[in-house]
Amino acid sequence: MQSVAIIGLGRFGISLAKELGSSSTQVIAIDRSTHLINEIKEHVDLAVKLDCTDQDALLSQGIDKVDVCVVAIGENFEAALLTTVIVKKLNIPNIICRAQSKYHAEIFMQIGATRVIQPEIESGTHLAKQLANPHLKDFITLAEGFSLVELSAPDAFIGKSLLGLKLRKEFGVNLIFIKRPVPIEETDEETSTETTVEPEIEGVFPMATELIQENDILVLVGSNASLSKLPK
Repeated sequence: MQSVAIIGLGRFGISLAKELGSSSTQVIAIDRSTHLINEIKEHVDLAVKLDCTDQDALLSQGIDKVDVCVVAIGENFEAALLTTVIVKKLNIPNIICRAQSKYHAEIFMQIGATRVIQPEIESGTHLAKQLANPHLKDFITLAEGFSLVELSAPDAFIGKSLLGLKLRKEFGVNLIFIKRPVPIEETDEETSTETTVEPEIEGVFPMATELIQENDILVLVGSNASLSKLPK
């Protein structure tokens, strides 16, 4: 079972702890606030009030044995920095730090964080991309300048084959997967209910002759510049 320590229980830390706690993940939640510890204790395996800049206190809770440590301290950069140094010394395999600025992110990487996230910036970027392209369902940054996106099939694509669309040649992107709703079978009106049923989704690994259908969600990979040229 994957074990994760979350240090810092602000809005981000609380949300992360609750989500992980509802899965098959062992979670240790740490904060200096009694109120926040009481709020999260029913959702995780262990919730402890302690000073996260005290190495001995962290060791007493077995932090050195977890697979991942998330330093989610928001306002106190000095405490977040010192905590990151300590957990790095404890040889935790994966250290994820929450940063409030690009400058802070660079410092966390320099002192040993394996990954840095900036929730406010990332959520703002996500929303901006969706507002700029209403067809965009979701996206994942793969590397600097490259992304994987889920895009509702543009009208211009429907009824055309991959061979005809020439996505790689025309747009410089690759279609790797299609999420396709399964048609819902009609039911007897007398026995049907008013309950709304979400359509099932089937996955399609497209061949060159595959025709794009209405309501398809296309999973595409490419550079951000190339993806931005797709029909809106």
